Amino acid sequence: MKNSILLSILSLFFIQCISVKQKVKTASKTATNTNAQAAESTKPKLVVGIVVDQMRYDYLTRFESKYGNGGFMRMINEGYNCKNNHYNYIPTYTGPGHASVYTGTTPENHGIIANDWYDKFIKKEVYCASDDRQSSVGVEGQWAGKMSPHRMQTTTVTDQLRLDTQQRGKVIGIAIKDRGAILPAGHAANGAYWFYGKDKGSWITSTYYRNELPTWVKEFNAADEAEKYLTTWNTLYDINTYTESDIDLSAYESSFKGKPNPTFPYDLKALQAENGGFDVLKATAYGNSLTTDFAIAAIKGENLGKDVDTDFLAVSYSSTDYVGHRFGVNSKEIQDTYLRLDQDIERLFAVLDAEVGKGNYTIFLTADHAAVHVPSFLQEMKIPAGYFDHGALEKHLKSFLNTMYGSEKLIENVSSGQVFLNYAEIKRLQLSATAIENALQRELLSYDKISKVYTRTAFLNSEFTHGIAAALQRGFNQKRSGDVCYVLDIATISYSRTGSTHGSGFNYDTHVPLLFYGNGVQQGETLQRTKITDVAPTISALLEISLPNAATGNPIESALKH
Repeated sequence: MKNSILLSILSLFFIQCISVKQKVKTASKTATNTNAQAAESTKPKLVVGIVVDQMRYDYLTRFESKYGNGGFMRMINEGYNCKNNHYNYIPTYTGPGHASVYTGTTPENHGIIANDWYDKFIKKEVYCASDDRQSSVGVEGQWAGKMSPHRMQTTTVTDQLRLDTQQRGKVIGIAIKDRGAILPAGHAANGAYWFYGKDKGSWITSTYYRNELPTWVKEFNAADEAEKYLTTWNTLYDINTYTESDIDLSAYESSFKGKPNPTFPYDLKALQAENGGFDVLKATAYGNSLTTDFAIAAIKGENLGKDVDTDFLAVSYSSTDYVGHRFGVNSKEIQDTYLRLDQDIERLFAVLDAEVGKGNYTIFLTADHAAVHVPSFLQEMKIPAGYFDHGALEKHLKSFLNTMYGSEKLIENVSSGQVFLNYAEIKRLQLSATAIENALQRELLSYDKISKVYTRTAFLNSEFTHGIAAALQRGFNQKRSGDVCYVLDIATISYSRTGSTHGSGFNYDTHVPLLFYGNGVQQGETLQRTKITDVAPTISALLEISLPNAATGNPIESALKH
């Protein structure tokens, strides 16, 4: 009897031991799974790259008191601010800018040497995103969709994401401008979409990506979303409080066709007919709002950030550039555009929080270039500035070479600060290309408003390490660039006497914002000089993927959590 009781007690004891052991094992397995899930969630589910076209760094500081807490200031206060970020090459244009942000290198390697450039092999000008092999999708029989990234010669961070995830990670590019959508999205993107305003205002794409618009784009276009912005553009706040910008009726601005004075308010419905239909929206703050609407539709329509593989949304706000070109960097219009853009970015954040989850996404924000103050305004302020006539220069140079060598055909093209020589004519006359380069260099240096000149021979035989010479060399592509490169005086532009432009290697064109926010980003700021070519390597490091194949920048280590 005692033995049976003892056996029963021992049996119960062993059963309890086994039960406890199983519970411990289960708890251990649960903890392991939890840790594995935590490890998986360290990478963002979605990266959003924002490029604000023509955004000067000082737009962050000049308008700071009027920004809300949920847009630019959310990124600054909770993210990482690279306050001394610059472009490190010339020319600072939209096409090269977008390509450089996403490839992590400069035109020397990625090949996008301008928005348009003279192709010396086919003897005509080409556009950075044009591709005659493609057709428009979303609009019938128009050139607007005959586009692709084929002229960009290197991979982007978005390409590397597609490669690393075995094409599971989605990549979508969006912008009013075609090049602002196409170049950031890269070669292997799932889609790139841009705005065509000549008809009812539609978002279109190219057969490079697909033969039919996806359902969500068709639905967006069918809803006539652009129509609601054909309204009156007035200032967001009382115009008298816009003390951070010039007077509203300024001599340094141009206006829309059909409106004599560039002053608020702007009746966009009335201006539509004379300003390209829905294209009138491009040069207003509402172009950015429409872009935000479409970006939100893409997040939902493409289910971005919904699975274990990181997705990438590349958004470019193009309207800031159109407004800057028309009204200038010191206008009431540019201030209102940025105050409204701040609200659009806040709206985008709210959707990301709801759809992807705060802490599950990463954003960077930068610009493709900045812009100069209107030179006529600077002259009024007694600051050195001026205007330049490239047409007159080309005539002068051809006449000079005709006098020297007996031929006006030795120059094929002058554009984007470059002189392209005619090698067939040089060969016919049995001349030395190097001798002609040197002669042009001396002549250009004697020409009014030209400050620096460099030759192809100099770039091929020397490596410049700092200053304007180094910036020019980084923008010099051996196969695509010209034979003599020249630099205008500071704040001297080839443009109208109203509105702003860009393209130089001086601080007013190179100093742009660079903000990182979200998953994997350290809170803080730096005054150390960073380069635009550091953006793609930083995101690559965050995602633990390969750098773009020609990247020359470095990850900004201080911006990332360790």
